[in-house]
Amino acid sequence: AWMPSRNNYGEITSCSNCTDYQATRLHAYYREKDQKKLMHTVNGTACAAPRIIMAILENFQQEDGSVEIPKVLQPFLGKT
Repeated sequence: AWMPSRNNYGEITSCSNCTDYQATRLHAYYREKDQKKLMHTVNGTACAAPRIIMAILENFQQEDGSVEIPKVLQPFLGKT
């Protein structure tokens, strides 16, 4: 999302390949032929809420300090 305070785009979601690190503690295995092998996992954050809120505040703050909620989000905030 565009973040004016950075004058750049900022990450609001992430995804990491955790290989077998998480699978080891979960004891998550799969079988390949006659061998039991540890799975590899992916860890993902769908939406980093604080960063999204920061981007909305920075991009939609009005001259008087109020914040205009983007129309696409208004139905989710009880505003029609």
